[in-house]
Amino acid sequence: MSEAANIVADPARQENVTRILDCAERLFRHYGYGKTNVADIARELGMSPANIYRFFASKVEIHQAVCGRMLGASYKMAYEIMHLPLSAEERLRRYIHAQYKMTLETMLDEQKVHEMVIVALERDWGVIDKHVNSIHDLFAEVIREGVEAGEFRQQDPETASRCFGAATVILCHPQMVAQCLAKTNRAMPDELIDYAIRALK
Repeated sequence: MSEAANIVADPARQENVTRILDCAERLFRHYGYGKTNVADIARELGMSPANIYRFFASKVEIHQAVCGRMLGASYKMAYEIMHLPLSAEERLRRYIHAQYKMTLETMLDEQKVHEMVIVALERDWGVIDKHVNSIHDLFAEVIREGVEAGEFRQQDPETASRCFGAATVILCHPQMVAQCLAKTNRAMPDELIDYAIRALK
């Protein structure tokens, strides 16, 4: 097992990991995930590949960590929006719009980033399921507050959060967003969000 999971408490080691991930993400974005290897990352950093392997067992593990950081940024955005002093409906609406915009700008506008995300989705990593669960927890919290405030009808917030996520996933999932961009027979973002929110009322 690599040392990556055990270095958080050591600032010097954490700095090295951050440097490695920053470099890896930069190279993945520039050359593409498939065309970048550990030796490329090491050369860019002036390290030996063996030194990289002190922190990460493989390129796949580096990729997982990079994707984890991207998902962390997505969760931070979601958390901040979901805790704004706004109605439950407006918070849900703002989040889906913001996530759709992030997906377009961060994951689809840069083809190399899109490749990196697709590889992660195809490998079905647990970090992605964990992220989805965290977003559903935020949905449930907001829906519960909406029920208590009389905005939404009485319902189980946990079930409603999963259904709301499923109804709007086409605006958040990189592959689905990419496939629907050129289609003219798909619901527009505002139409889909309105439909999902009406289901909560």
